[in-house]
Amino acid sequence: MNVTRAIGLLVAVLVFLIDQGTKYAVTGPLGVSYDGAYLTVTSFFDIRYVENIGVSLGLMRANSEAMRWGLVALTGAIAAGVVWWMLRERKLWDIAALGMVLGGALGNIVDRSRLGFVVDFADLHFGQWRPFLVFNVADAAITIGVLVLLARALLLREKAPVAQDPVENINA
Repeated sequence: MNVTRAIGLLVAVLVFLIDQGTKYAVTGPLGVSYDGAYLTVTSFFDIRYVENIGVSLGLMRANSEAMRWGLVALTGAIAAGVVWWMLRERKLWDIAALGMVLGGALGNIVDRSRLGFVVDFADLHFGQWRPFLVFNVADAAITIGVLVLLARALLLREKAPVAQDPVENINA
């Protein structure tokens, strides 16, 4: 395994550990462990415990054991695809972004497998306006990783090598 892929896997491990560590801190030492409980950190950020049985934006709610394990399987398949992509990618920034996505996916898989839901806790708000649903480190890492991949794909396209004119080569 080369260094850039190792960096991607290290990013994944760090995201996973930070995600699980913050979820432990919220539900353990901070004691914010029942639905609706919260701790004000700043005027625009609360730690608010939410048991998320769905995926992003509350879609695909897992109201049954079959749906729960279906979401685990779906997320696992996506994580496997990310690993496959990461092992073939050559650009460090893309590999690091894929590591963020992988670490976040694994963090949420562990929650859903162990608890039956994903622990969300980060509540960013400006007065009553909340630009996001309550989220966690895994969700943030997945979002940032995907945004980096999209930005690099759309804004930093590699230029194709300029083909030489065959007529010019004949005259040379």
